[in-house]
Amino acid sequence: MRKPHILFLLFLLLLAGTTLAQDKKWRMVKGRIASPWAEQVNPNNPLPEYPRPQLVRDEWQNLNGLWDYAIVPKAQQDKMPASFKGQILVPFAIESALSGVGKTVGKDSVLWYRKSINVPGKLRKQNVLLHFGAVDWQSEVYVNGKKVGTHEGGYDPFSFDITPYLKKGSAQEIAVSVWDPSDEGPQPRGKQVKKPEAIWYTPVTGIWQTVWLESVPKTYIAATRQIPDIDKGTLTITADVQNLQANDRLRVTAFDGKRKVAEQEASAASPAILAIKDAKLWSPGNPFLYDLKVAVVRNGKVVDEAKSYFAMRKISMAPDVNGVQRMLLNNEFVFQYGPLDQGWWPDGLYTAPTEEALLFDIDKTKEMGFNMIRKHVKVEPARWYYHTDKTGMLVWQDMPNGDWGGRWGNHPGIEGQGEDMVRSPESEKIYRTEWGQIMKELHHFPSIVVWVPFNEAWGQFKTKEITEWTMAMDPSRLVNSASGGNFHPVGHIIDLHNYPDPVMPRADLFGQKQVIVLGEFGGLGLPVEGHTWQQKDNWGYQSFKTTEELFDKYKAFTEKLEDLIQRGLSAAIYTQTTDVEIETNGLMTYDRKVIKIPAEKLRQVHTRLYDPSLVKMKE
Repeated sequence: MRKPHILFLLFLLLLAGTTLAQDKKWRMVKGRIASPWAEQVNPNNPLPEYPRPQLVRDEWQNLNGLWDYAIVPKAQQDKMPASFKGQILVPFAIESALSGVGKTVGKDSVLWYRKSINVPGKLRKQNVLLHFGAVDWQSEVYVNGKKVGTHEGGYDPFSFDITPYLKKGSAQEIAVSVWDPSDEGPQPRGKQVKKPEAIWYTPVTGIWQTVWLESVPKTYIAATRQIPDIDKGTLTITADVQNLQANDRLRVTAFDGKRKVAEQEASAASPAILAIKDAKLWSPGNPFLYDLKVAVVRNGKVVDEAKSYFAMRKISMAPDVNGVQRMLLNNEFVFQYGPLDQGWWPDGLYTAPTEEALLFDIDKTKEMGFNMIRKHVKVEPARWYYHTDKTGMLVWQDMPNGDWGGRWGNHPGIEGQGEDMVRSPESEKIYRTEWGQIMKELHHFPSIVVWVPFNEAWGQFKTKEITEWTMAMDPSRLVNSASGGNFHPVGHIIDLHNYPDPVMPRADLFGQKQVIVLGEFGGLGLPVEGHTWQQKDNWGYQSFKTTEELFDKYKAFTEKLEDLIQRGLSAAIYTQTTDVEIETNGLMTYDRKVIKIPAEKLRQVHTRLYDPSLVKMKE
């Protein structure tokens, strides 16, 4: 009678051992607060969604999941380690809790990744591209032990054609080495610092967006550029086609649902112009998106095709009856109001735990009655912008700052012009390369209406030259040359930061030539026990003890905004969407579990800011 009992005990021990072995592969690092979605992360299939909604193909493979990792001295950047330390959950940065590691790398070390994968035959029938959504900062990529290429840039996607490096059969190996000096190098790094404090946060090193494979023909569409013109009722589309042949044609078809509304075919080397009759205009109140098919046609046969989408919308400026420049959406004044959005997570740092989490902040911002988000010194994955397109949130996109002498920059005051800093040729090249690539990659998204090259004089250099270059790169959007930084008579916008009360630049000095905005204000803090990054020494520009006190102060600020709008203010940004690390000045806690002021109460006070009678435009 004992034998079955003993066998059963042995079975339980074996099961327990297997479970422990599985647990050792990945477990979220404990000790910090976490969002509600952290427990939903599947280590076998994290962030499984198609990563590039603006150019969709059917044949692809997600490579997110558990990879081997090792941290080695920087001298070994070009030499794969003989052994690896353990496993890391991609695409979460190694410093994050969701990576399962929670370690700092630093400028003197290199982070190595390695993963064995199976590439099915259906992908290998054509060329295979290896895509990285974002890797911070300098990456070297290897396939089956051979170096494929190098990339510098922590915020822009990149890819390599790995077809020549694949072995026979499905089994392949990918390895990546990453060096990231955080705040000790000249590269863009946003708010990452070696020693986090106040408004500066934990470093983010390595892969932090989706890694994936895509199957494409030899001639394929690598990217498209779309420019709507609502005044002419047209959409102009150009395509970056790789391995183009002389007589290849570009066929572009637009749909309203299933109904075809326009089609045009042109030389693949030239723009295609679609006539969009009676266009449905995109706006926060009506975020209508047309579907699009883009195909390369050779001798009447489609050799590549991808699905996409577009919107008909216009961002511009014009004077009101008092001669003050106003920001217009679709030729009408719309006061733009939204939160400063850092895009940080307590569990994933730069990376939202799930798609639902990624969408949550956007949806809540909309529910609160905001119509705009300023994406602050960070770039999000393509799916974030896709959701702002679908939801109807205007976006101001910052360039992540980097390489500056002091953390607080050189503030000239409301009416002054400070001096630009001097960057090295290497630093300037890094800035231009990454900012240019960011604008190129994000050009597709209609929700983005303003580019912001500099913030608060953090690394602000050659302001006039950089602003004019940014404007030339994308004439279809407005450019805010230096949000809260050194004022220059260049760009479309003059932007002041002030804490905590709302104020604005003087209309008599600036308003005749530039749109007047309040780029940051507020920062009202409310630490919520059990939902803070640390137990004490949390921080806000002005702190409160109750929700009622917080709301009363916030409401008073919105009443001041009404007066400023009538005097010439076109937009304002409140700090901020969520708490971030020791900052407790968010409308939500860092873990997103507490909304500090009910969304409906915020929506009620915000509605008054959009009253069209506050501003009269010239006929």
